[in-house]
Amino acid sequence: MEQSVTPRTTADGDQMAVASFLLALPGLLLFNLVLGPVAIVLGTLALVRGTRRRGRALLGIALGVADLAVLVAVTLAGHGTVWQLGV
Repeated sequence: MEQSVTPRTTADGDQMAVASFLLALPGLLLFNLVLGPVAIVLGTLALVRGTRRRGRALLGIALGVADLAVLVAVTLAGHGTVWQLGV
């Protein structure tokens, strides 16, 4: 059975594309472990639902991947220690 694209699913996809982009931006600095994957999932769902904001969805996915890359780089640079609470 083939799924039809209705105006409602397109509008939902547009909102998901914007949410993906807006969540990925602060994810570069804060909470990248959570916001990166959420941005990737929302951007992918937006593309599946046939968003009219394809560029924003792709940018959200790219920034979500960058969030995770920043997390890996910071973790490796700190030798596994992200937060140091004591001296």
